[in-house]
Amino acid sequence: MTIEEVADLLKQKSNVKYLAGMKRFGIDDRYALGIPLPELRKIAKVIKTDHALALALWKIKIHEARLLASMIADPKLFTEKHADEWVKDFNSWDVCDQVCGNLLDRTTFAISKALEYSASEEEFIKRAGFVLMAEFAVHNKKAPDEAFMPFFPVMEREAWDNRNFVKKAVNWALRQTGKRNNNLRIHAIEAAHRILLQNSKPAKWIASNALNELSGKPAISNN
Repeated sequence: MTIEEVADLLKQKSNVKYLAGMKRFGIDDRYALGIPLPELRKIAKVIKTDHALALALWKIKIHEARLLASMIADPKLFTEKHADEWVKDFNSWDVCDQVCGNLLDRTTFAISKALEYSASEEEFIKRAGFVLMAEFAVHNKKAPDEAFMPFFPVMEREAWDNRNFVKKAVNWALRQTGKRNNNLRIHAIEAAHRILLQNSKPAKWIASNALNELSGKPAISNN
């Protein structure tokens, strides 16, 4: 399919009712058409992998075009330069999460970019770092435990950030890493207890929520 054909198809799939509801979920709808993810995935299955088309779709700025781009891009051809360019364009949590979960976590530089982006001051770039950790933990079944150990100090370091999209991503990364196996669960629980000791509101939420899931019982706090 050509870029023009895909753009026309997306406009045909526009759903006014769905578009109206996007804001309720904190999604930036300024360039959106209102197309549910299942519909986009159907289109992606027809197109399959088309890296050139994905790069072209990203440039037209339509919200759903960027979501679709993440589904059809080839992680083997996607470069670190592409990643940095796309991440700088993030303006909504769903685009961030789809790019990380459909594409970035399958690249050879997933871990290095997760660590790099987690140090950013920009909210959605920083979120991308932690979402990438979470998605890498979910999708890369053969990765050794050692690959995940650098994540824990970073989660602890950034647990102070009270921005909603950041703290939720830190929590997500902590939980998903800990759920891989018993060894990583132990490390995640230990990290959560250290985070709890930071005594800030976001740190308490991140740690308590993770401990509830990983240990099966509420965290105990002295405060």
